[in-house]
Amino acid sequence: MRHSIRWVLLEGGDYPYGDTGKMMTVPTLWWSDTPITAGQISRAGSTTNANIPVTHISLPEAVLIADGVGGRLPTSVEWEWMAAGKEKRLYPWGWEEWTVEKAALTSTTAGPCPVRRFPGGATPTGVFDVAGNVWEWTTTTLPNLGAYIRGGSYASPPLYARTAFRNAAPIELRSRGIGFRIVRKP
Repeated sequence: MRHSIRWVLLEGGDYPYGDTGKMMTVPTLWWSDTPITAGQISRAGSTTNANIPVTHISLPEAVLIADGVGGRLPTSVEWEWMAAGKEKRLYPWGWEEWTVEKAALTSTTAGPCPVRRFPGGATPTGVFDVAGNVWEWTTTTLPNLGAYIRGGSYASPPLYARTAFRNAAPIELRSRGIGFRIVRKP
């Protein structure tokens, strides 16, 4: 049985991106409210792992899946806008430091866990699992054939959950700790 994707509409705007604060314009987008799960794309084994984020998937594979369900992956600036909001929150949930109730970080779980398990870590707009659980691919690439991944994973320290923290991975990497989220135009 295929689970439907829940969407959250986020209005666009101008955003001071990253550590430099370079002003960027972000479009209004619908966001999947969690990283994409096995049950949402009828991936093999989805009966037992229906609510676990899809992992072991390269950036090109994630792009193809997103296209197949009528969306795309976000850019790094779009992802940060979603995570930080126009008020530029330190963490997706606000400015309070991480606690075990907010996100799967620092190996609080043995691997990716079911989505929506940490409602206290959701953004004020209702986007879940932005910090921890799995890193999320973005389409913002780097000269060395890598791409930015955002949000940290179940094995990351709390610093990686900060909304402005960026990491990178080779685009062909398939990791248990990297998944993806989908956006689409309204």
